[in-house]
Amino acid sequence: MPKVTVRQLKKATAESDGFLDSATGGNADKKKDGGSRHFGPLFNKDLGQHILKNPLVATSIVDKAGVKATDTVVEVGPGTGNLTVRILERAKKVVACEADPRLAAELTKRVQSGPHARKLEILHGDVMKKTLPYFDVCISNTPYQISSPLVFKLLEHRPLFRCAVLMFQLEFALRLIAQPGSTLYCRLSVNVQLFSKVELVMKVNKNNFKPPPKVESAVVRIEPASPPPPVSFQEWDGLMRIIFNRKHKILPSNFKTRTVMSMLEQNYKTYCALNNLIIPDDFDIKDTVLGVIDSVGLSEARAATLEQHELLKLLYTFNQAHIHFS
Repeated sequence: MPKVTVRQLKKATAESDGFLDSATGGNADKKKDGGSRHFGPLFNKDLGQHILKNPLVATSIVDKAGVKATDTVVEVGPGTGNLTVRILERAKKVVACEADPRLAAELTKRVQSGPHARKLEILHGDVMKKTLPYFDVCISNTPYQISSPLVFKLLEHRPLFRCAVLMFQLEFALRLIAQPGSTLYCRLSVNVQLFSKVELVMKVNKNNFKPPPKVESAVVRIEPASPPPPVSFQEWDGLMRIIFNRKHKILPSNFKTRTVMSMLEQNYKTYCALNNLIIPDDFDIKDTVLGVIDSVGLSEARAATLEQHELLKLLYTFNQAHIHFS
């Protein structure tokens, strides 16, 4: 990507409002009370509608995605199309997923008379309730309330896509890349990092949006692991839910609750019944669970500091003992 000069940044800042104006069809009305302008439709903050207005940031996001002329791109939350028009210039096809019919209409109006109109398909409605088509790349200025569900929807998508470049709240983005021992290291971190390579590619100041959100944002790039690890996500996440519930406690204490022991005992008996295995007369779920943890040397370990290979070994040893988490 070419370097951006200070002069270009100043120019982009000066042009930001004009960029948003063109995105909404130039619908600018001056208010009588102070001469301030309102562009296009009112944005719904409850839907996480914070429109990216800086053209340099929009271009950089598309650059980071490495969009090719043969690519089908899924864009989540296109808004008025500031990112969309740049993706259309490079991609073979763009499927824009927009829940707000007003913004979908704005986007259609903006693109319909241009040279790339035939490349655009709008998928109306809640993206979390839609079946996504085949795509090579996903780009999203993500509505904050669907950040986590969207990440896992993408990672579960088949066939695998090449990459996703996604805008999130800064803290959420930092959780995605957090490493063992970090204060932000959590269940989200280990889940995403098991099934993908994730990196922070840029931070984005809140003044680059209209209306400005209350928090700073960041863009991450996610590449699904190919091939995916031979691990059931339901099994993996079931274990992570237990040990990250209190990530600073030693592992055995997270398993000793009546609810967890009861669930694991039921899972054990169900697995044995389905696989025609005889349950030993002296079987005790608590002794079995604590024995597994001790056998892998993690009796004094805490989830907050465990690395991926240690967690995988723990899950494998539990499964070998016929203890399952889904």
